[in-house]
Amino acid sequence: MHLFRSLGHVFGGSLLIAATTIGVGMLALPIATGPSGFLPSITIYFVCWLFMLCTGLLLLEVCLWMPKDANLITMAEKLLGPAGRAVCWVVYLFLFVTVMIAHVAGGGEILQEILGFSMPSWCFALLYVVLFSPVVYLGTNSVDRLNAFLFGGVIVTYLLFVFISHEHVNVSLLKRSDWSKAYLALPVLFTAFTYQVIVPTLVTYMERNVKKIRLTIILGTSIPLIVYLVWEFLILSILPYESLAEAQKLGQNAIQPLKAVTGHPMLFRIGKAFAFFTLTASYIALALAFLDFLADGLKVKKRGFKKLFLCLLVFAPPTIIAISYPNLFLVALSYAGGYSCAILFGLFPPIMAWVGRYRKNYTQGERLLFGGKWMLSILIFFIVIELSIQIFRTLSQ
Repeated sequence: MHLFRSLGHVFGGSLLIAATTIGVGMLALPIATGPSGFLPSITIYFVCWLFMLCTGLLLLEVCLWMPKDANLITMAEKLLGPAGRAVCWVVYLFLFVTVMIAHVAGGGEILQEILGFSMPSWCFALLYVVLFSPVVYLGTNSVDRLNAFLFGGVIVTYLLFVFISHEHVNVSLLKRSDWSKAYLALPVLFTAFTYQVIVPTLVTYMERNVKKIRLTIILGTSIPLIVYLVWEFLILSILPYESLAEAQKLGQNAIQPLKAVTGHPMLFRIGKAFAFFTLTASYIALALAFLDFLADGLKVKKRGFKKLFLCLLVFAPPTIIAISYPNLFLVALSYAGGYSCAILFGLFPPIMAWVGRYRKNYTQGERLLFGGKWMLSILIFFIVIELSIQIFRTLSQ
């Protein structure tokens, strides 16, 4: 019975990590990685997965130094001081806004494909927000019920897509490779592999059992890796490079070019349904988290007109930006991953671990990542290079 309960915790925690990870970034992955080709793409997938696994284990180590229910902002303040807390706040806020913009832009496009009405594209983005924002206003129970249905839809449509799309696979399309473009997908990959925000919750859920949490992180991050690799194989073996490049230029997700290339209406419909379920499940969960974040930060109670005011802060700015600047789907995800996820979940964990281990001499518990200072240095160097590239690309554009 004890073994069953232990494995149950690991299984449940692994699914929680997988559900947190698999989201809107998945729709952008083949478009972001496609120009480099299949082999460079899966190589950068493994590199990013391994990097995010390492930073997740470091964040777990930091969590175990902290009091119960400490969040990332508390950790940053205790280890990096007021400046660390301020940076964490600003970057967290930027992450929420950019990912919300991506959801509104992508959700509007998918809704337009599904409904097929002749209206300006901004109307569909606005309609998408109007349809689902009331669910978030109604609270956690409403979001949980809808999310259970939506995530079920994600699983069913993904499996159907895998089953039906195999007849359109052209393995010769996978031979193309351009290693010089592989690194360009890192920002979107960081978004797609982000799960660390759930680590403090797992520490409480598993009662600080280090072995179980570590196994949960390894298994939980491996599920999205497998799902993404199958998805990458299918899309890159169905869509030629020209279609991927055109979709990237237009800021589209991976579903939209399918119709023109395959001419298979059922495959396209399943792809649209998958995109809708994936985007919406992620959107309402993110919006609820954003609402709680603002309520805590602004010390506003979620009742009556005050809650309505918070909802306006959550939904209005991203919607206005997405409507004002169409085709922001890939750009917003790139900014979210290239800056916010890179700083919060790539740079902060090794820096906090360094300060905790070698400055504040936290010695309780085991070190959860081998290598000592040289491993932390490699992780910091990797993310600094990525941030430098992202800044250079932003300034160039």
